[in-house]
Amino acid sequence: MYKQVIIVRKDIKLGTGKIASQVAHASIGSMNKALQTNPRSVKVWEETGSKKVVLKVSDLNELRSIEKIVKRERIPNFIVVDAGLTQIRASTVIALGIGPVDEEKIDKITSSLKLL
Repeated sequence: MYKQVIIVRKDIKLGTGKIASQVAHASIGSMNKALQTNPRSVKVWEETGSKKVVLKVSDLNELRSIEKIVKRERIPNFIVVDAGLTQIRASTVIALGIGPVDEEKIDKITSSLKLL
């Protein structure tokens, strides 16, 4: 089974709509990366319900630590950097999209995180 995980920083004060928008950006961005490297995984993921889980981290350092592991494991990922047009300043890193990838592979990295 394949799934996608989106991780959001909780140290930034964002409205619910802004968080939803950034999670969507992370999901699409990461899926597009996966299409480039392993289109079969995206096809299987879509055919089996497109499972997504949204998790939280405390701050940018924790997000970047997870990003390093994901990159080392060569898992498709996408960092969301805000344009600064609404609630926060430009270039603020908000979220990380990971996968879709095999659940076991992603769970080894994210299983200790809590749901948003």
